[in-house]
Amino acid sequence: MDDAALLSALAISLGLTVLFETGFFLILGKRNKKDLLLVVLVNTLTNPIVVLLYWIAYFRTNWNTILIILPLELFAVLTEGYIYKKYAESFKRPFLFSLAANVFSFSLGITIQQFL
Repeated sequence: MDDAALLSALAISLGLTVLFETGFFLILGKRNKKDLLLVVLVNTLTNPIVVLLYWIAYFRTNWNTILIILPLELFAVLTEGYIYKKYAESFKRPFLFSLAANVFSFSLGITIQQFL
């Protein structure tokens, strides 16, 4: 994958993740503007790291993609959950929200890929 393709993949992944996870936030009926901004910022922090590490591992190792994805997604869920716990105003169960939002986003991403 060349640099332009990697940057494109990173941008698309980040854009869709922010869209899906903010959508998930709103679907749950949450309306706190500070927490909505926090969802955007948290995903802006974690998504590029996870996606970049995924592509590095994918192209540099022969590992099964599940062995790459699971620890990276676990990192994202735990990091996001910790930040939500520390800074969010309206999350009663921040780690559960993080897990559910990431499953929602990841599932939609996989579904979209099936149509490309």
